[in-house]
Amino acid sequence: MGVDYYNILKVSRDAGEEDIKKSYKRLAMKWHPDKNSVNTQEAEAKFKQISEAYDVLSDPQKRQIYDLHGEEGLKSGLYPPPKDYSGGGGGGRRFMFNPRDAEDIFEEFFGGLDGGTGKSTGVGGGGGGGGGNAGGGGRLVKAEAMESKLPCSLEELFKGSKRKMQISRIVLDDNGKPSTIEEVLTIHIKPGWKKGTKITFPEKGNHEPGRAPGDLIFVIDEKPHPVFKRDGNDLLVNKKISLLDALTGKTINLTTLDGRDLAVPVSDIIKPGKEIVIQNEGMPISKEPGKNGNLRIKFDVKFPSRLSSEQKSDLRRVLGRTAE
Repeated sequence: MGVDYYNILKVSRDAGEEDIKKSYKRLAMKWHPDKNSVNTQEAEAKFKQISEAYDVLSDPQKRQIYDLHGEEGLKSGLYPPPKDYSGGGGGGRRFMFNPRDAEDIFEEFFGGLDGGTGKSTGVGGGGGGGGGNAGGGGRLVKAEAMESKLPCSLEELFKGSKRKMQISRIVLDDNGKPSTIEEVLTIHIKPGWKKGTKITFPEKGNHEPGRAPGDLIFVIDEKPHPVFKRDGNDLLVNKKISLLDALTGKTINLTTLDGRDLAVPVSDIIKPGKEIVIQNEGMPISKEPGKNGNLRIKFDVKFPSRLSSEQKSDLRRVLGRTAE
């Protein structure tokens, strides 16, 4: 049989669709890599196994192949004949097994993990929880989500960070009596997340009578930075430069958001408003790991407030000669 998908999902071989979904949701939340920062490699492996098991067992066609021929038959492309197949004619049709992406499956249940769009989440799932809990099928409508801002420095959004947040929420006991409990939640801020990105903890909000617990949502907010300003995936910095340096050249020294010393030699003549672009020194692009936006340095040329007669004469001599 090879891999035992039933054992991985902790369900019996005759488990129904709802039991498979329920078990997947519980195990996926437990083993999602963003909730296991200590044993990330183990969590990633288990999360992938759980997702593959759900992909097979939730699909009647794949499950039938797996039950008849095991993992080997499933992945070798063997397709079982239909139930009314009478034999003869050289076996069945071919079946292409393409396991679905683990995060895509997770997104269907909890909303999404797309940090760049602001609709998704780093820890515990995504922001689209309401639709799957609204009436129908005897399921309770969720209580209103609790939403609050999470101010982050530009350094945190550049490098990524881990935050521990203490929360208070209302829960109901078996008799419907409300009480307030406190919890500490861990938030993993991913490099490149933008203002407006949502981190959703499903059912970690308040519990109301007759409703399922609401979600708890943190919304990334960006603190102002004394040197850099963010523009999408780019970083902007304004630099004042003397007229002398603008004409003769200068090396601009900057400390990056991850603490590196960056020296930018400027040899061309700098005109007011000129911008220099340094490739790949901007913010990380969350959807494309390993890639960054650009660093754009904009210059403000400082002109002297006054010149002596001798200085003016020297400038006329030098610049006049240059103009010729």
